[in-house]
Amino acid sequence: MVNLSSKKLRTLAGLAAVAGLSLALHAQAAQASGGVPPQPAAELGKTAQPKATIQGEQATTLASNTNIVRYNRLYKTGAIPASKCKEVNVSLRTAAGVKAYDQQLLNCMWAAWAPILKASGANYRVKPTMVLYGSKANTVCGVISSPTSYYCGHGTKAEIYIPWGYIANMWKNSPTYARAYATNTMAHEYGHHVQYMTGILSASWSRQYAFTTSAAKLEESRRRELQASCLGSAYIGANKRYYPMSAGLYSQWKYLVEHSGDIKGYPRDHGSFANHGWWSHAGFYAASSSTYAGRCNTFNSASSRVS
Repeated sequence: MVNLSSKKLRTLAGLAAVAGLSLALHAQAAQASGGVPPQPAAELGKTAQPKATIQGEQATTLASNTNIVRYNRLYKTGAIPASKCKEVNVSLRTAAGVKAYDQQLLNCMWAAWAPILKASGANYRVKPTMVLYGSKANTVCGVISSPTSYYCGHGTKAEIYIPWGYIANMWKNSPTYARAYATNTMAHEYGHHVQYMTGILSASWSRQYAFTTSAAKLEESRRRELQASCLGSAYIGANKRYYPMSAGLYSQWKYLVEHSGDIKGYPRDHGSFANHGWWSHAGFYAASSSTYAGRCNTFNSASSRVS
């Protein structure tokens, strides 16, 4: 799906439908609880495979890469601060509306994650650029040929690609669900940015290359994607008082994260619905009164928790 050039140092992380894992909606729907209308389940997308370590700690061996993903300084940082940003009151039926909505989210996440990245020793000044696209996009990291959200990190720059038409079509059926989807998608993609800045993303891909079996490679992908979802949910939870995750929006978000992940017939590279929901909730719900990145260490968890 993605064509990578080996001449530049690049990282591309993508995701598949609903929980910020966005490619295409599955035809079947599951019944939600709490009066939430059933929504389509997630169908998986792909992630491009970078060839080199770019940001964060540098490593060349499987053991050192394992040390980076399991014992990263990110996990020892303090509480994620609330950005105090409120949700933009705008229709998501147009490109302009999606841009306004997602740009506000991006600005807020950059502000909230900066002190955490700084405390971890990472480059906290790099702010991703949001790029809206239609059905296809040519990126530094490769070609996106389907409506998929992507994170592309290269050197000291990064972009988050958002298929605005996909969200606009979702808005026609359920504005609240579209809001939950847009929020969670941007949060997940920013989770990849946190991984990139701390060296976790590159180290994880290096580990995946080093593994010799398909099962081990897929498990590594699941650990990486589930962590991005957990980190994204941690920001949402930290800011829930100001960007109210309550009533319909919270119900739709909860349904969304519990019905996203791997589906039958596709590679098991993002995690089961149950585990995606578990890690999303682990990030969202505070320990005591605060949320921490340390709650999202998927790389030090049992295989059953990332199945």
